[in-house]
Amino acid sequence: MVLTLDVGNTQIFGGVFKDGKIILQFRKSSRTSFSSDEIGIFLRSILRENEIDLKLINAIAICSVVPDLIYSLRNGCIKYFSVEPFIIQPGVKTGLKIRYLNSLEVGSDRIANAIAGVSIYPNKDLIIIDFGTATTFDVVTSEKEYLGGAIVPGLKISMEALESKTAKLPAVELEIPERATGRSTKESIQSGLFFGHIGTIKELVSRIKRESFNNSEPFIIGTGGFASMFRDFNLFDEVVPDLVLQGIYFAYKLNTSKGV
Repeated sequence: MVLTLDVGNTQIFGGVFKDGKIILQFRKSSRTSFSSDEIGIFLRSILRENEIDLKLINAIAICSVVPDLIYSLRNGCIKYFSVEPFIIQPGVKTGLKIRYLNSLEVGSDRIANAIAGVSIYPNKDLIIIDFGTATTFDVVTSEKEYLGGAIVPGLKISMEALESKTAKLPAVELEIPERATGRSTKESIQSGLFFGHIGTIKELVSRIKRESFNNSEPFIIGTGGFASMFRDFNLFDEVVPDLVLQGIYFAYKLNTSKGV
């Protein structure tokens, strides 16, 4: 079995693969720092609670956008699983032609999404929209060229910015509003966050189609924690919530001959 971890700024998203299929998913709030013991004990406990034999975890694969956590992650895996983890970082095989001006700047989670995209949907032009702390747009051609994309503030940090930077606007629940014209401050904030995000998505997708695909229709994938909120608004061809975990798994297979 392969344990995969996507370590973000606000959450750790994990999964376990057996024979190429994901059999467990879990999430944990992330911090800017934690010890190797904390991560090791958490991983062992979550696997035990889900009745997964720890001895069957023969590989761990990680992508992290928080560089300061790599040391603790690696040591936690070694100490508690006796496994040297595979980490997506510069120099690993991706199967992609990175066209970013500086390939070192591309987040490992964005690379993982792109790897999964070209693996699951071969020979297709892709736009991958990941709804996390930030909402990211990744553009990949049918020839596996990673062209780049766009990054905008995510729903949650947009809401937190309104709360922290204004005197009277409250924090609200992130939910789908019934109407664009809010009839209270709460409804107005929810409308602006949600429908404003839809407007941003439509505009960026339209421009990407024109600039990168000569107005042809790429396959659009929605993923990430908030993607399901937008499922019914005709923004995506498919929603794949665990895309990044699949990408981490595919990257592991691409870079090692160990049994999976």
